[in-house]
Amino acid sequence: MYNTLLTSLENGIFTITINRPDKMNALNQEVMNDLNNVMDEVYKNTEIKSAIITGSGEKAFVAGADISEFSGLSQQQGMSLAKKGQDIFFKIENSPKPVIAAVNGFALGGGCELAMACHMRIASDNAKFGQPEVNLGLIPGYGGTQRLTMLIGKGKAIELLLTGNMIDAATALQLELVNYVVPQEQLLNKAKEILTTINSKAPIAVTKCINAANHAFTGIKGYEQELFGFSECFTTEDVKEGTAAFLEKRKPDFKGK
Repeated sequence: MYNTLLTSLENGIFTITINRPDKMNALNQEVMNDLNNVMDEVYKNTEIKSAIITGSGEKAFVAGADISEFSGLSQQQGMSLAKKGQDIFFKIENSPKPVIAAVNGFALGGGCELAMACHMRIASDNAKFGQPEVNLGLIPGYGGTQRLTMLIGKGKAIELLLTGNMIDAATALQLELVNYVVPQEQLLNKAKEILTTINSKAPIAVTKCINAANHAFTGIKGYEQELFGFSECFTTEDVKEGTAAFLEKRKPDFKGK
């Protein structure tokens, strides 16, 4: 179904693997088109409760954009390229279903931007992160300047953006760029463990949490989004089931209604 992605669905968790190991899973336009289409599947397929994005092999999550496609671009073409990337990564960030980046090696440039567009990041202990675009006379174009600053703070973000330096997984954890660091062989299992817990919660409430948290960084009133999301939960059957189960001291059986 996808030329550059491998996908599998198990227990409601949809694993998306970027599959260009010979190119260290670099993001060319074919990969970007596939990511756009696979996110449509995440949104629409009711059997999918949550998703993982990872890379094939043990060396790279995504080692960057495919720089060969940058050669000779005009300003307008550069604008179109960045706009397309931002739109696809917004689709990941605004997914109503949680998406975890399982970072299994290098996450540089567009790869770091892809990881940051996901709702959470888990890194293998050999992972490396960076935004080295300045070395090409460029800046990140898929949202990296904004998300890196939101996640780790302005001072450290500007340092990494201006130096182009990489950081290792331990430093990424210290800076709160990632949620966990685990041995590579445990990476997918850790992501699935978290998503299995999330999948047991009320789906509508999960979506509202994602939406409200995202709005904390958009300039739109995040508290207002939280207010509306909280109140709208009370129109659902899930909140009735959740409160009833709590009072009856049993596990809830959420239906996403």
